[in-house]
Amino acid sequence: MAVTGPQGAKEHRSGRFRRLTLRGVQDYFRALDERHGFIARSEILAAGHDDRFIRDMLRRRVWTRIRNGAYTPLDTWQRLDAVERHVRRARAVLHAHGDAVALSHVSAMVVRGGCDVWGIDLSRVHVTRRDGRSGSIERDVVHHQGSLRDDDVEMMAGMAVLDEARSLAETICGAGVESGLVVADSTFRRGRVTVDRLEQLREAMQRHRGSRTLDLVLRLADGRAQSVGESRCRYLFWKHGLPRPELQFPVFDRDGRLLGFTDLAWPAHRLLFEFDGRVKYGRLLEPGQEPGDVVFAEKRREDAIRRATGFTFERATWADLSTPAATVARVRVHMVSGSTA
Repeated sequence: MAVTGPQGAKEHRSGRFRRLTLRGVQDYFRALDERHGFIARSEILAAGHDDRFIRDMLRRRVWTRIRNGAYTPLDTWQRLDAVERHVRRARAVLHAHGDAVALSHVSAMVVRGGCDVWGIDLSRVHVTRRDGRSGSIERDVVHHQGSLRDDDVEMMAGMAVLDEARSLAETICGAGVESGLVVADSTFRRGRVTVDRLEQLREAMQRHRGSRTLDLVLRLADGRAQSVGESRCRYLFWKHGLPRPELQFPVFDRDGRLLGFTDLAWPAHRLLFEFDGRVKYGRLLEPGQEPGDVVFAEKRREDAIRRATGFTFERATWADLSTPAATVARVRVHMVSGSTA
C-alpha cells in the first residue's frame, strides 16, 4: 500500500524509503509551521492526510496541539516562552475566526512586542468582535464586545490588532494595579503611547470595569522605570504608604562629574535604592567583559555614590519582593533614621 505525501513521493510501510519519506513529510509541515506560526488542520487535510495522521503525530509526540485545529512541532513548542506561545495561539485564533475579530487587550500588546506583561494571565487570547456579535468566553479565547472603527485596527505581522493605547488601557483595567503598572511603565518607556493619550481614554472609560485600576496606574506610571523589578518595587512602596521616590536620580561628585543614576531616591530622607536582577548585569556587559567584572564595577560605583552623597544605599532582589513586609520595613527604618551606614 502507498500514499502520496506533500513531496509527491510514495510512502511504503517498510524499509528505508518509508523513513526518508516520513522525514520529508515532517520537514514539509515544519516549514509550514515556521511560515505561519502553527500547522492548521486544513493544511494537513489539503496535503492528503487525515485525522488519524494527526492523532499519530500527537501520540508519537512529534507535534503538540496548541488549540483546536492548530498544531506545532513539540520540540519547537518546548523552546518557546509564555509570550512566544501566546503569539502563536493568537495567530491560530485569527486564522479560525478570520475578519470577524481583531486582537485586543493583552494579546494586542504581546503581538506588538516591547512591553513587559509580568503577572498577566496569557492562557487565553483576547479578541474584540468586529462583526457586532456579543462577547463570550471559550476555553482559550475571550471575545470582547465593543465598537470598532476601521482606523481602530491595524495589521501587525499579518495580524489584525487594535490601537495600542486602547489595548494598553484595556489591559490595565483587567490586570490589577501591580501588573498594570509594569505594563504601563514599559510601554511609556518606549514612547509609543503617551500619558496624555491614556488620560483621554480614561475619561471615556469611567464606567468601564477596572476603570479605578486604570486611574491608579496612571497616577503611578513613569516611563523612566527601567525594569519589571523597579516597577514592582514602586508598587510595593506605594502600597505600604512610603513617600513617592524620584526615578533615575543623578549623582555627581564634588567636581560636577556624573557618577551615575540610581533607580530610586528619597533625597529628603538621604536614601538611595536600586533593584538588582540578573538581566541588569547582563545588560551592562561590554564586549570581552565577564559578569564578575560588571559586579565589581558596580560595587565601585556604589562606593563612589555613597562617598559623594553620604546617603544610605539600599538594594533589593527578586527574593526580597517575595518578602514584601520585611523589605518595606528595612527601607522605612533607613528613611526614618537617615543613617549613612
